[in-house]
Amino acid sequence: MQKVLEDYIRMCYDGFLQGWHERNGGNLTYRMKAEEAEDCCGLFSPDVRHFTLPVEVSQLAGEYFITTGSGRYMRNVPLAPEKNIGIIKIDDDGKGYSILWGLEDGVKPTSELPSHLLNHVSRMSVSGGRCRVIYHAHPANITALSYTIEPDAKTLSRILWQSETECAVVFPQGVGILDWMIPGGTEIAQKTSELIRKYPAVVWAFHGIFGSGETFDETFGLIHTIEKAAEIYLKAKGAGIIRTISDDQLRILADAFGVAINEDFLK
Repeated sequence: MQKVLEDYIRMCYDGFLQGWHERNGGNLTYRMKAEEAEDCCGLFSPDVRHFTLPVEVSQLAGEYFITTGSGRYMRNVPLAPEKNIGIIKIDDDGKGYSILWGLEDGVKPTSELPSHLLNHVSRMSVSGGRCRVIYHAHPANITALSYTIEPDAKTLSRILWQSETECAVVFPQGVGILDWMIPGGTEIAQKTSELIRKYPAVVWAFHGIFGSGETFDETFGLIHTIEKAAEIYLKAKGAGIIRTISDDQLRILADAFGVAINEDFLK
């Protein structure tokens, strides 16, 4: 099997092992490099299925993506990749896509495909095209934390930064948060894509999180770090917080690691 598919499958299963993908929860898309798509072309079926997108993504015209399937389970991806994931190609006008491989038995890509594609557009723009991974998962602790605060990025980011020293280095821009909305539609897709231009990850209140990155490792590590910080915060809050990392210490930390922390979120 091609390495890009092996790496993709590993991330799906790693997320399941973390407990982030109950039932068919969560989804993953990867924008393939030209050489990766070429390496996989021998897998492509001559009988493609074509679908219209509910959003226009002309910025992604001609791009190839690996995607999870709607209603499919992350735990089953390593067992039968061709049934649970697939490769799609965006039309030249950005208004539709074709399934080239996988997603067998009439399965379509994830219902969150509009959010994924619009998030890819946003992160491509702010990363100079380097961002290739968009990941949606349902980690318990960051979801639980969203019940304890108002949906405010500054509040959330400060909690995470102050809960684990690594956080200000891993996501110095902060983490966005979107108040509860019905998933799977174009409205939540648009709102998420606006926030993810500013932050590498966006929490969906009472639901889960979207994360982005240049590689599978970077993206998985981002979500893992956020989730662990949320767990630490909830445990510390339950025990009774008496002190935490100060804003001046966050500035010293950012300077030591050469990252530009979001000063708008500091006091």
